[in-house]
Amino acid sequence: MYKQSFLKIIRRPLVLEATGWSKSTLYNRIQEGLFPNPISLGARAVGFVESECDKVIQAMIAGYSEQQLKSLVKELVANRSVKL
Repeated sequence: MYKQSFLKIIRRPLVLEATGWSKSTLYNRIQEGLFPNPISLGARAVGFVESECDKVIQAMIAGYSEQQLKSLVKELVANRSVKL
């Protein structure tokens, strides 16, 4: 059976809840390349790709080093282009 995967956009409060970080820690980690940056949802709204966040959290649980996390984040963001 064919299984289609759908991308889901989540808002910052869910990301903060999942990580346990403060808002400033989240944005510091984004700036350091340790967490995927949000995408624009409109003029004043952003969201995060849920699957990217999940992969980074799983990598943190697995004990990835900062350099490994940076490589993972870079790869995830690079793979955002949509192939229609």
